[in-house]
Amino acid sequence: MSSYLKAIALIASTALSACSTEKIQTCTNDTGFLITNISLIDGSGSAPISASVRVSESMILEIGELDACEGEMVVNGNGKVLAPGFIDTHSHADGDIFDRPDALPVISQGITTIVVGQDGRSPYPLSNFFEKLDAAPATINVSSYIGHGTLRSKVMGDDFRRAATKDEIEQMQHLLSIELESGALGIATGLEYEPGIHSETSEVLTLAKVVAETGGHYISHVRSEDRWFEDAIDEIILIGRETGMPVQISHLKLAMKRLWGSAADLIRKLEAARAEGINITADIYPYEYWQSTIMVLLPDRDHTNRETIAEVLDQIAPPDGLWMTRFQPNPDYVGKSLTEIAALREVDVITAFTEIAQEALDWEAEHGERAEMIIGTSMVEADIHQLLSWPHANICTDGGLRDLHPRGAGSYPRILGRYVREQEVMPLAEAVRKMTSLAAEHMGITDRGLIKTGMAADLVLFDPETVIDHATPLQPTLLSTGIDSVWVNGELVYAENIATAARPGKVIRKN
Repeated sequence: MSSYLKAIALIASTALSACSTEKIQTCTNDTGFLITNISLIDGSGSAPISASVRVSESMILEIGELDACEGEMVVNGNGKVLAPGFIDTHSHADGDIFDRPDALPVISQGITTIVVGQDGRSPYPLSNFFEKLDAAPATINVSSYIGHGTLRSKVMGDDFRRAATKDEIEQMQHLLSIELESGALGIATGLEYEPGIHSETSEVLTLAKVVAETGGHYISHVRSEDRWFEDAIDEIILIGRETGMPVQISHLKLAMKRLWGSAADLIRKLEAARAEGINITADIYPYEYWQSTIMVLLPDRDHTNRETIAEVLDQIAPPDGLWMTRFQPNPDYVGKSLTEIAALREVDVITAFTEIAQEALDWEAEHGERAEMIIGTSMVEADIHQLLSWPHANICTDGGLRDLHPRGAGSYPRILGRYVREQEVMPLAEAVRKMTSLAAEHMGITDRGLIKTGMAADLVLFDPETVIDHATPLQPTLLSTGIDSVWVNGELVYAENIATAARPGKVIRKN
């Protein structure tokens, strides 16, 4: 570790000369450090300004034209951008956070807070998960939803392929109330996955009303991102209308050929809902391809239906753009497209799809764990640009700490480097707003997301001229560059491309 990194990590330095009383408002015995020579983007969407930021303990103490106090550590920003720490509103890092508390793929993007419990699945009970994080913090702050699918599994067990009874829904309501009292932000649904795919809208709405009564939020991997996308959007709008609560679409996308080019129509529909008074929002990651299981492409889960598979390969994920990121029956398939796998097997692509799905199911039945994961190319850049630019869409990763999709290591620098600097899809200050204050607002987090006096000192220093992602589908763990330093609750967690030993992350509970 270099002397610079040691100096900042210890927040200690040679005493500096006394400062001008005309510029300094607050010098206390507890003054921590001062970041100077920066272009400050405060997260509100306002243009950058020249200012210094003083951090004391875990809070932002002062902002303005400041001189150093006696003995205060000074961090020279070298003209780079200082922004609030980024907030990932759709993270799957809860799966590995205790094994990888440095959360390096996360903090190396400038992310300081993650929101987990997504797609209908969450740690359970949340009280245990939160208490474990309290006792063994990570580098990052963690907040969580309670998963609808998790509640459904607890109540219905393996008998979930049907509508829930009135008594079962009441049991889910009881469990949900307990989880909300533990600090869940609200409820998350995964209506394209088991067991949520089998739920009726009335079940989801009943549970959502429980959350609404507590002032919580609803977030959803909607029931379809392709074939029945319009119906899925109608469903989440209905939930927002009936409950009056904020509702967020997870990883918004137009993932089917017939939907391509309809981003403007979708935005008009969402804006009409907002004009009606429905607080509907979304998050989005900046890639043309998604990651899931091969079976999610089959709503009826029938991997022998050649007609359905043909439709999938024609309209949703072409065989050249669908490749394996995990395949336990034959790991040599990882990184290969369905076209390549079919050639190896000397069969057509529909037969290859059917065969690898069956082999995965057989392996899972024997070993009791997931056998396969795929990446599918289903979106186009023009739509991504329009959806990213919607004022009510914030940025997310949809990634984990050991992600097989490059989004887990590259989403935020990709926005800053490719979509802001190279393609000029949006101004830098607006991109930062979507990563910070807008994300916080959508999650109901009130003490982060802005560089403002009294807010938590979650900060990221980055170079807007060089920040860029490097992760690819074949090398998904490559870290980004251009993120200089990251502070969480006033402690340095990342600098010079490495994580420090600090673990200052906090659990962010609702209320």
